[in-house]
Amino acid sequence: MDIRVDFAEAGDLPALADLLAELFTLESDFVPDRAKQLAGLHLILDHPELGRLFVLRVDGAVAGMANALFTVSTAEGGRVLVLEDVIVAARQRGGGLGRRLVEHVFDWARGQGMARVTLLVDRDNAPAQAFYERLGFGPSAMRVLRRPL
Repeated sequence: MDIRVDFAEAGDLPALADLLAELFTLESDFVPDRAKQLAGLHLILDHPELGRLFVLRVDGAVAGMANALFTVSTAEGGRVLVLEDVIVAARQRGGGLGRRLVEHVFDWARGQGMARVTLLVDRDNAPAQAFYERLGFGPSAMRVLRRPL
């Protein structure tokens, strides 16, 4: 089995939108909307200064993804990464591919001088929380609030 993680290309976006539909059916805050997901993916792909889309490939086929967005933390005094949209296709889960994908993003972010990685996880998704804790993430005293514009 040939396993690789690299940056997304335009031809990957339909498969990434399929993965996002799978992810958003698991998350209580979101509803799949293919047009919106494709628009967001195109925005990131077309503007790499905003972030990077990582693709996990198994034998050349898209099997997972992660979205790494950039921002600046005054607390850290530098650039930090917000990790979003981490998913491995259901048929590929349980074999360490998710760990491989996220660790690849960590290595890349370190190489870019990022000071921290932050992510959000559904409070009802115990398997995802356990996965991220095994990767070294810990709870924050911060609370997420949202306001639509």
